[in-house]
Amino acid sequence: MKKSLSLSLTVVSPLYLSLSFLSFAFPFLLAGPQILVGSLVNACLFSSVLFLPYPWSLSVVFFPSLAVLSRGLIFGPVTGFLFLMLPFIWLSNLILVFTFKRVSLLNNYWLAAFMASFVKFMVLYGVVQVLFSFSLVPKLFLTTMGINQFMTALIGGFIAFFIKSAYDHFQRT
Repeated sequence: MKKSLSLSLTVVSPLYLSLSFLSFAFPFLLAGPQILVGSLVNACLFSSVLFLPYPWSLSVVFFPSLAVLSRGLIFGPVTGFLFLMLPFIWLSNLILVFTFKRVSLLNNYWLAAFMASFVKFMVLYGVVQVLFSFSLVPKLFLTTMGINQFMTALIGGFIAFFIKSAYDHFQRT
């Protein structure tokens, strides 16, 4: 896997702006379903690792949940559950990016994507299990912040793989 630092700044800047914009626009403009919006957001997260230097990925980590919050504030309804979950969503996105970056150093894309997706899922699901046990979140969160997160992260990894493959193909021609 090529290091993202090999891209020139003239390529990185438009990619950074595009991924940042899309990571905000998908959840802000699309109300659902979660499988679609989550997969597109996770594709942005994986793509940020593939195409951008590490610090540049951070906005892509934070923008999706800020978009959901903004959408709720503008179009309603926004719930206290979202405010409670924001730090954990940010943490799980950061963990996905960090895990994918580290495991991809082994030059095994699919292992890296699976591990990153699984760790993200485990963090969010573990947090929701604890919050649910204290009656701080509804039972629905066990699914939306559980197995659905794992599935959308895996699908996002597939989408990012095909984007990277297409990019590499056009770079060779």
